Amino acid sequence: MKIAVASGKGGTGKTIISTSLALSLATDKNVHYFDCDVEAPNGHIFLKPDIIKEEKLGIDVPKVNLDKCDYCGACADACEFSAILVARNKIMVFNELCHGCYACQMVCHVDAINMEMHSTAIYREGNAGNIHFVEGRLNLGEPMPTPIISKIKNLLPKEGLVIIDSPPGNSDSMVEAVIDTDFVLLVTEPTPFGLHDLKLAVDTVKLMNIPMGIVANRADLGTKDLWDYAKKENIPVLMEIPFLRKVAEGYSTGIPLVDVIPEYREQFKVLYKKIESLVSEKER
Repeated sequence: MKIAVASGKGGTGKTIISTSLALSLATDKNVHYFDCDVEAPNGHIFLKPDIIKEEKLGIDVPKVNLDKCDYCGACADACEFSAILVARNKIMVFNELCHGCYACQMVCHVDAINMEMHSTAIYREGNAGNIHFVEGRLNLGEPMPTPIISKIKNLLPKEGLVIIDSPPGNSDSMVEAVIDTDFVLLVTEPTPFGLHDLKLAVDTVKLMNIPMGIVANRADLGTKDLWDYAKKENIPVLMEIPFLRKVAEGYSTGIPLVDVIPEYREQFKVLYKKIESLVSEKER
C-alpha cells in the first residue's frame, strides 16, 4: 500500500505525522519512507537514517554544437518554456527554465543538439532501524521540484508499505507526489488558514479520485469549523492530536512524537487500520 501524507500548507505537522506512522508500523511491517518534500526534506531529522547511498539527480538539458548549428531558431520556437534564445551567431541556454522535454533536439534538422544531465538535486538512501529511507533534496536555487519527485517515485518498491511525505500545498509538485497512491492522509489544524488551505488540497485530491482522510493536529486549538467541513464533505477525521508542550519541545530537538509519548504508537496503528478499511471500501 502507498500512503501519501500531505497538507494544505506548511507547518501543520505533516512530517511528524508521517515519521510517527512509519515508526509505529515498522515493528510489524516492511516500511519504506520516501521523503518527496524535496524543497524541505525533514524526515531524516526524526528518523536519523544511516545513509548508504548518495547520488546526483537532475534533468537533461540541451548542449548545442555550434560547429553544426545554422542558427535557424527552430529549437527556440519549439521550446514552450523559453529555455533557448537564438540570436545572430549566438545561442543561450537557460538550464533553470528547461523542463527536459527534448523538443529542441527533435526539431533540430542539422542534429546540432545533444542532451546532457544538469544536476538539480541529491538522492539519498539508507536505513532507519527497520525502515527503508529514501530522500530527495533539491539544490539551493533550483526552481523545479516536480521532475525530481518523479524520478524518486520511479524507485518505489512493489512490495511493502510505502509512506510518502509530500510537499505542502496543492501545486504540481504535490500532485506528482500524491498521484497513483492508494490513500492521502491530509494533516491540518483547526484554524481559518488551515481550513482554507485544506479545502484547496481536498479539491485537488478529489480530482485524482483517491480516498482520503484527515488528521487534526493541535485539535484543541482554534474552532470547530474543520469538523463541520469534514462532515459536510464526508471526509473522515481519522485522528486528533491535542496541542502538547512536550511534543513541541521534542519536535524542536528532533525527537519523534511517538518517542515523546510512546502510547501514541498504538494510536498510529489504529490509524493505519482505519486507512486499510477505507482503501478496501474504495476498491469494493
